Amino acid sequence: MSETTAPAVPAAPPRAVDALVRGHRLRPWELAPWLGAVAGFFVFPEYLPLGSQILIGILFSLSLDLILGYAGIITLGHAAFFGAGAYTAGLLAAHGWGEPLSGLVAAGIVAAALGAISGAIILRTQGLSLLMLTLTLAFMLEEAANKAGRITGGADGLQGMEVWPVLGLFRFDLYGRTAYLYCLAVLFLVWVAARRIVHSPFGRSLTGIRENEARMHAIGSPVFRRRLTVYTIAAAFAGIAGALLAETTQFVALEVLSFERSGSGLIMLIIGGVGRLYGSFIGVPLYMIAQDRFAQADPVYWDFWIGLLLILVVIFARRGVLGFAEQLLAKLGRKR
Repeated sequence: MSETTAPAVPAAPPRAVDALVRGHRLRPWELAPWLGAVAGFFVFPEYLPLGSQILIGILFSLSLDLILGYAGIITLGHAAFFGAGAYTAGLLAAHGWGEPLSGLVAAGIVAAALGAISGAIILRTQGLSLLMLTLTLAFMLEEAANKAGRITGGADGLQGMEVWPVLGLFRFDLYGRTAYLYCLAVLFLVWVAARRIVHSPFGRSLTGIRENEARMHAIGSPVFRRRLTVYTIAAAFAGIAGALLAETTQFVALEVLSFERSGSGLIMLIIGGVGRLYGSFIGVPLYMIAQDRFAQADPVYWDFWIGLLLILVVIFARRGVLGFAEQLLAKLGRKR
């Protein structure tokens, strides 16, 4: 009897392989945000403290985009990890260890551990239950930080922090120069890591899970494990963002765990464009600069103008500013 042979597995189409390879290559336009950030350091020296806040906001929204835009995990409690990182770095600095880089690492580890433990429970649910559990986690941590006033400072905030110079050389000055460059360097490193994740086979599988979870189950993909992995990674990135805020301001308030922090991060990501890796680079500056301008022009009702801006984006650019720009360029290309 002739031996039966297993059917050959078809090779990936050359075009698909080429597309995957091109996804890893750094395209020229991807350097634009970094060139703009470096230029801003020299052109707008009086706005460097605001610039540091923008960079931290971009990092926080970038971590949210990993789970929402790529894995399809809806959350309203991402501030839980941001606050965990902020309090970790803050408590270390307040109790005699103000080395900033190790503070970032510790904050990332604590936030990742919190993400892994909570995600093992939360990610077993879907839809409204998932949304409420993420929100509940942040509320519980906020209340715990408020009750533990002797440790965290409670409603008065964590004070008495002493952050050492970066690498023992660069002190945090009153003009925000060191803080800005420090935040920019950390954001760049995290962005490189996030970009590699998104363009890796693991990142492609996350997109498949977001688009059709049942089909990914059918082909044998470990859906829950991969969702938990990216949830833990995103939690670590959010914790690093919180540590940056604590170290550059040398103060930690309960607001770092608030619903407003989670909600504003989500809004900024929607404005820029969800699931595009660069949406936070557009949405966060637009939102925070608009917030600053509206607050100066109308200190009482500036929230109204922010809400109006969001409504206009949702109506006329449902895929965010980046999605609207892509549609516009596509139309111009077809006309040509």
